[in-house]
Amino acid sequence: MTSSSGKAPQRGAPAPGGARASAYARFIPREELGAFAAWSPGALSGGAVPDAPLRRATDQPLGEAGTGSVADQLAAQLRAARQSGYQDGYRDGLVALEAFKQTYASQVTAQLGVLTEAYQRELDAQQQQMALAVAAAAAHVARQVVRAELTARPDLIAAVAQEAIDTLLMSARHITVRVHPDEHALIAQGTGDALAARGARLVADATLTRGGCLVESDIGAIDATLQTRWSRAVAALGCESAWEGEASPAAPTAPEPEAGA
Repeated sequence: MTSSSGKAPQRGAPAPGGARASAYARFIPREELGAFAAWSPGALSGGAVPDAPLRRATDQPLGEAGTGSVADQLAAQLRAARQSGYQDGYRDGLVALEAFKQTYASQVTAQLGVLTEAYQRELDAQQQQMALAVAAAAAHVARQVVRAELTARPDLIAAVAQEAIDTLLMSARHITVRVHPDEHALIAQGTGDALAARGARLVADATLTRGGCLVESDIGAIDATLQTRWSRAVAALGCESAWEGEASPAAPTAPEPEAGA
């Protein structure tokens, strides 16, 4: 439809009064607006328009409000993840610590077991050495006591010979009692009746040591020499020591001549 003058209206005509159109003729900045409401197409059809709350231009836009909620959710999720990671790490640390404690305890127990066994072996060796030393000392003292007894009471050899003769079986024949020459007379006096009852001969033998005798017969011999009886006595103490087994001091060695002398 055209106007009566036949000219179409010009778009973008200048404002009345000849004034130049302002830069804000088509767009109005938010800062210059007061209160406004969202427009919907139903407003043109005359239908009922839901009441929309007026928002001020300075209010935060809906997009920015949603962004704040997402940030809060992300922060909450981050805190939850940190808490879960802390709990998982703490639990794993406790498990690792318990495993380390068990491993360390096993290693320490094994090391203590080895040390205990070594200490026990060393202690047993020391005790054995001490026992041998005590037995050797006891044998030395006993040797001195026996020698003193033989010197103070020479009649003891007669009792030894009497016991050796009594040990023989009654069926033994050709009995010979060998003694040291220095003790021949003493034994003959002390065991004369026993020798006569068994038909035994008393013979002096310089190869024997004083303090013992050797009884021989057709069915066997009885070694009652001092060396044999002494060996049996010290064997009961757990050591070996001959009657004449005392070591003599070593002779001093002559100094070697110096080179070039």
